[in-house]
Amino acid sequence: MKYVIGIDLGTSAVKVLLVNQNGEVEREVSKSYPLIQARSGYSEQDPEDWVEQTVAGLTDLLTDFSGDPVEIEGISFSGQMHGLVLLNENNQVIRNAILWNDTRTSAECQEVYDVVGKERLLNITKNPALEGFTLPKLLWVRKHEPDLFRMARKFVLPKDYVRYRLTGQLHMDYSDAAGTLLLNVSEKKWSHEICELLGLDIKLCPQLVESHEEVGTLIEDIAKSTGLTSKTRVFAGGADNACGAIGAGILEEGKTLCSIGTSGVVLTYEATGDKDFQGRVHYFNHGASDAFYTMGVTLAAGYSLTWFKDTFAKQESFEELLAAIDDVPIGASGLLYTPYIVGERTPYADATIRGSFIGVDSSHERKHFVRAVLEGITFSLHESITIFKNSGKKIDTIVSIGGGAKNDEWLQMQADIFNASIVRLQSEQGPGMGAAILAAYGCRWFNSLKECAEQFIIEDRTFTPIPENVAKYKELFSIYQEVYGKTKELNQQLVKFR
Repeated sequence: MKYVIGIDLGTSAVKVLLVNQNGEVEREVSKSYPLIQARSGYSEQDPEDWVEQTVAGLTDLLTDFSGDPVEIEGISFSGQMHGLVLLNENNQVIRNAILWNDTRTSAECQEVYDVVGKERLLNITKNPALEGFTLPKLLWVRKHEPDLFRMARKFVLPKDYVRYRLTGQLHMDYSDAAGTLLLNVSEKKWSHEICELLGLDIKLCPQLVESHEEVGTLIEDIAKSTGLTSKTRVFAGGADNACGAIGAGILEEGKTLCSIGTSGVVLTYEATGDKDFQGRVHYFNHGASDAFYTMGVTLAAGYSLTWFKDTFAKQESFEELLAAIDDVPIGASGLLYTPYIVGERTPYADATIRGSFIGVDSSHERKHFVRAVLEGITFSLHESITIFKNSGKKIDTIVSIGGGAKNDEWLQMQADIFNASIVRLQSEQGPGMGAAILAAYGCRWFNSLKECAEQFIIEDRTFTPIPENVAKYKELFSIYQEVYGKTKELNQQLVKFR
């Protein structure tokens, strides 16, 4: 039997999957690492933690592997987007990585607009300047840590650094490069114009490769420490959302994905890079060659639920926390939640806004708050679906992955709020499976990513919208949409107290 490994470098943990030639997950290992939050709005990690835990995960994966390590033919990666890893002339890390959910760069986003111009930036990168993206982070380090910035010779994104440490080769794939605000998305090349306007040396940008492209093999030390062989082929991999799309079969027009992890994503396939959403949603290069995807993001989707559990039910499992939500009526008996606890991205792109519980009543119990959190997360994701539908896209079937696919009541909620059929996959591994598919295709097990996905991905169950629920949620959604405008100014006034 032949095998590949998919490595998904997430925000809280790295997940390592061993997948056989039939697309079956033989084993999976997860290794966590800490988040560093020195002050409000800051979010960093030590890249060495990623490397150590990835190597530990690979080692554990091989511990009980009964086959010959030579049968593990390839490894590929999925990784959290936008994070800035700065390297010196010896490719050593200069400072902690600044992550996608870090919001300290509002002034630098304005600098990008002032120098490049909003319209020109959208023309080149297809995306607005947001705090989470990589370019504002580069500008922040240059302004606030000039001595460190002068040491920088290259920047990469999180999974690229881990891959470098495993292979000794430094690259970045197009799907991750699209999230830097330095890539000409349509032309698939670094933008000399943006670099020149902002005074950045384009040599900071690494070599670009396709997601399925082979970039090296494991270095001897890594092979020995993990139990793999130095002949194991390593493929570039892709951004977590691109890999999540591949792992859910979003590889042709009409396919849409809802992924609820730490953040939440609604993603739909685009065959061309010439559509104009005026920056209301993200527009990135896909992990599939010469394809694209558009995407709306809820910054604190699954994180909203994690925050609630850790704050109010720390000793309970998520299953216990959600056990009573089917006893709570739609609308949580008049309780509404907005998931802006770390700011928001789609459709508001607002780093200052914060979350709210609206309509708290003395009759409300914890289960009402839990249902309100789930509904608020789903309403936020529905804002992205609404943008897609208003642009003329037909969205009647959505593949749901991540934490939102683990609870039947939540899946039905998605069907009712989105007014679309929701498909749950039989083996839902998200970005990790997408990385494995890229490795399998790179090893030439299949003639195309689509052919591989059809072999590896099996649907489990479909949840269809219930008309009376759709009507109730439509009314609630209109109320939800008013909360942002009515709390924006209040949150701006509260900033100085954070």
